[in-house]
Amino acid sequence: MQTRLSDAARRLPRAEEAESILRTCVHCGFCNATCPTYQLLGDELDGPRGRIYLIKQVLEGHTPTASTQLHLDRCLSCRNCETTCPSGVDYHNLLDIGRAVVDQAVPRPPLQRALRSGLRQLAARPATFSRLVWLGRRVEPLLPAPLKAELPHSPRVAQRRPPLRHARRVLMLEGCVQPGLSPNTNAAAARVLDRLGISVTAATEAGCCGAVDYHLDAQQAGLQRARHNIDAWWPAIEAGAEAIVITASGCGAFIQDYGKLLQDDPLYGPRARRVSELARDLVQVIAAAPLEQLGWRSDQLLAVHCPCTLQHALKLGGAVESVLRRLGFALTAVPDGHLCCGSAGTYSLTQPVLARQLRDNRLDALESGHPDLIATANIGCQVHLDGAGRTPVKHWIEVVDDAFAHLPTLA
Repeated sequence: MQTRLSDAARRLPRAEEAESILRTCVHCGFCNATCPTYQLLGDELDGPRGRIYLIKQVLEGHTPTASTQLHLDRCLSCRNCETTCPSGVDYHNLLDIGRAVVDQAVPRPPLQRALRSGLRQLAARPATFSRLVWLGRRVEPLLPAPLKAELPHSPRVAQRRPPLRHARRVLMLEGCVQPGLSPNTNAAAARVLDRLGISVTAATEAGCCGAVDYHLDAQQAGLQRARHNIDAWWPAIEAGAEAIVITASGCGAFIQDYGKLLQDDPLYGPRARRVSELARDLVQVIAAAPLEQLGWRSDQLLAVHCPCTLQHALKLGGAVESVLRRLGFALTAVPDGHLCCGSAGTYSLTQPVLARQLRDNRLDALESGHPDLIATANIGCQVHLDGAGRTPVKHWIEVVDDAFAHLPTLA
């Protein structure tokens, strides 16, 4: 795609990157065929090709409008288009660049600013968020429907974590909202890893991965959170931690980008690259274990929702399904498994109407095989899908932990 950046755009820190990505696009339109918002709305500007044109126009000097901002806001950042694109367009990085420019030029209405600021502040305060979730469940009938749907129906209390006792050590991202919405998930992961001979070293100083800030008009704040986490993890990395295990694929996708996002930082660049190299989704670690030795079989029928961040960003589509089959679970076939559920980080709160449509479509597909339970690998997807009050939804590691409780350890 021919591109002539304006003088102002050429002064942007990522100008060369933006121009290179734009020139990669051949405007074939294959991306629209798998774009969730284009399928719902049928508007060229609500598909990747149209959004690329909008960003191109802005970077060439056209004045962005509230309509430009809305079309970019409607993107789920699911990266399905990147999987589909035959030209390898690095769409999500172009979107980040374009959104930052547009958000600088187009002031948001007060309610939007308040919502986005509130979400960012809560991500920075996991304890406060957990208390608000507790309070929200007690006044649930009084809450507006979009917020009520995002509250967990019956979160399991975090059970005990095993002590440090193995030579193999990993770090684990505790997360910002997961401790409040699904407090047993990371504890279950620690117990399963312990049974496989791996101990989890606590790094309580680490907090939100930075994705919430980065994708809500505060990119520099998101990068600062990344630096904070690198500092929190670095002593354990120097002591030999073999991986940073992440149980929320959305966080994992962002952490794997630390190296790229901080590559020009003279102090943090090398450390960020090392952190990105060590970042592992939980399924990668579990999959490497000799699970077949367990000889266990389940009579529970599962449907697996593979989060967009797991399959399109981390390129681990099918990995959770493979682990569950190796463990003896029976899985249903799920049509259109590549499509987004509508959670997409904070999207279910910033774009609730589209998010609910996508959620209901996804649940129709997941329930087509009549599963007993839906398993997923990302806290946002888990809470969003479960909020419909249909088939129960759990993180897959909790399902595995429940099964392992009746089995001998492999360690």
